[in-house]
Amino acid sequence: MQSVTESVFRLAPPGGLFDETVVRNLFPAHSEAARKVLVHRAVASGEVIRLKPGLFLLALEFRKTHLHSFVIAAALHSPSHVSFESALAYHGLIPEAVYQVGSATSSRSRVFHTPVGVFSFIRVPAENPRAGVRALKIDGRSWVFIATPLRAIADLVYTKKDVSWMKDGPAFLTDSMRIEREDLENADWDGLEEVCASIRSRRTIDYLRKLAREIGK
Repeated sequence: MQSVTESVFRLAPPGGLFDETVVRNLFPAHSEAARKVLVHRAVASGEVIRLKPGLFLLALEFRKTHLHSFVIAAALHSPSHVSFESALAYHGLIPEAVYQVGSATSSRSRVFHTPVGVFSFIRVPAENPRAGVRALKIDGRSWVFIATPLRAIADLVYTKKDVSWMKDGPAFLTDSMRIEREDLENADWDGLEEVCASIRSRRTIDYLRKLAREIGK
């Protein structure tokens, strides 16, 4: 076992996720160059996975706890929150399995192709990036920012530039996204005004308000 792998394994960070600060603290007597060599050897051996420069993950056989993909997304790019189809699937509104984690960010858009999956971050400008976003505990141990169904719909409509209420109406959600109307009606709409006041898109705001009216909210 490589020295980095062994040291991080003993430290047992949640899910085996760690960054270069952890390596620096584990090997304080080493130079920066020497620490990079240690990490490189661990990655080359397959014992450590490099997710992006400075962010690493122990290989599966060395992890003591499960790591949810949403936690990885939060570590890859911030500020951000899990949204779009990923959040809708998490809340049980869409039936399809989502094979990549989609997040909204107030920063620049990015896509990370990693050995453990694809993580996309799409910029959604907002006056208050946390409007309609909640910190939820994943797997009973890690907290992650996840969009409410309302905010996930807002983020989704914002990014689908060809979607509008006049052209698509609720069919965009009920037909294209396969969300049950009953689920839309039962979703929490208390944050509507907060989200509408934050999102910088008249088209998106118009869609949300008319959708709320359509389902009697």
